Amino acid sequence: MNDQRPVNIIMIEDDEGHARLIEKNIRRAGISNHLRHFLDGGTALDFLFNHPEGPAKNGPALVLLDLNLPDMSGTDILQRIKSDEALKRTPVVVLTTTDDKVEIQRCYDLGCNVYITKPVNYENFADAIRQLGLFLSVIQVPDPQA
Repeated sequence: MNDQRPVNIIMIEDDEGHARLIEKNIRRAGISNHLRHFLDGGTALDFLFNHPEGPAKNGPALVLLDLNLPDMSGTDILQRIKSDEALKRTPVVVLTTTDDKVEIQRCYDLGCNVYITKPVNYENFADAIRQLGLFLSVIQVPDPQA
């Protein structure tokens, strides 16, 4: 009997169009997990750390993180997640337009699990997200309370 709790997907993405495309193509890949979308880092951090349904109190979760947010850097959010005892095992997939090699290295140094550069072309972007959905369908996510 499988007693795993469902994994919530936390998407931190300020571009509504990108967010819709990401969710649509994750769903097309057969992922039906609950997905919460946040437009800014402050609201997302509050949910992650303080909300009763957030992963610090209710785990497990997977975070899809854009680096270019209106109120703070995604790398700051990544650092906060990975330095917190309750959330450090939470998988973080950086999903951003930034393809700077220094920034990519910094994200991996901070503990991101996967770094994906959003393609500029719509079809390539949609295809990349469908592939991400397939990836999400097979990964295992640790429960932070374990």
